[in-house]
Amino acid sequence: MEHYMATKPKGAKKAPSKASKAELLEFYRAMLLIRRFEEKAGQLYGMGKIAGFCHLYIGQEAVVTGMQACLKDGDQVITGYRDHGHMLACGLDPKGVMAELTGRSGGLSKGKGGSMHMFSREKNFFGGHGIVGAQVPLGTGLAFANKYKGGDNVSLAYFGDGAANQGQVYESFNMASLWDLPVVYVIENNQYAMGTSVARASAEVELYKRGISFEIEGEAVDGMDVLAVKEAGEKAVKYARSGKGPYILEMKTYRYRGHSMSDPAKYRKREEVDDIRTHHDPIEGLKGQIIEAGHATEDELKNIDKEIKGIVKDAADFSLESPEPDASELWTDVLREVEGV
Repeated sequence: MEHYMATKPKGAKKAPSKASKAELLEFYRAMLLIRRFEEKAGQLYGMGKIAGFCHLYIGQEAVVTGMQACLKDGDQVITGYRDHGHMLACGLDPKGVMAELTGRSGGLSKGKGGSMHMFSREKNFFGGHGIVGAQVPLGTGLAFANKYKGGDNVSLAYFGDGAANQGQVYESFNMASLWDLPVVYVIENNQYAMGTSVARASAEVELYKRGISFEIEGEAVDGMDVLAVKEAGEKAVKYARSGKGPYILEMKTYRYRGHSMSDPAKYRKREEVDDIRTHHDPIEGLKGQIIEAGHATEDELKNIDKEIKGIVKDAADFSLESPEPDASELWTDVLREVEGV
């Protein structure tokens, strides 16, 4: 079956024509940090330093980078288990994220959560959830709290094309629309869920249309173009923040690696992945725009890459040098029944 994203994502919105030098370079650094971090995480996993599940975000960097640029202080983010990129985009310390991956006490969840279960109340990042689609009703609940408290904060609930078929997603859609909740549902359609293409798993492959029966506005976006993501994100966040209710953004994106580190991804051809890398890579595409606009030279961008690699190396070193959690940590952060209560 020919992949329906073989050229440009079908129905995706085009990028705006203008962006400032500072904005372009900021996006370049942010996406590059995610890419290099995930590459290092993959290396550590191969060395046996990271155990359990590990889902990499390589290829999808433009989605979370562009969306994060649309938020203000107090807005919340929640996502599924492919969460490292989201945490870095929220401004969390790469050292804390990597140390959590290696199960060390210096990790964001003290080494007890691992790849799929990290949180930061300080940065309003509410996880990291291992159950497919579980973050959608939780993200909807965050939006309910925002409206209940009378503020204008918005929650972003990220989920994938596989989770888009979960029943709890539609229960959330119904409540969000019924109560005009300030939530933006970001569907990161990386085309394959765990390993089955959208065309084989979904009767309606244009996932942004899933909100029609709930009267929820939605649109498809080129999720491999950070500027297109930001433009669509600003519109959606403004819509939700103004009290008009939920909005759906389907990001047509692509993951270069398998579903997780244990997935060889034999359900797709190598030529398909190479084609996306060559013609639609979000970082290389932005790099070309920066150079063409005269904002930076090839050598200057190489220096940024060198700096980012240094940050990631420091994070990896910290993650391996940090001690393992003390045995006493087994009894902390756990809801227990108290005798006599």
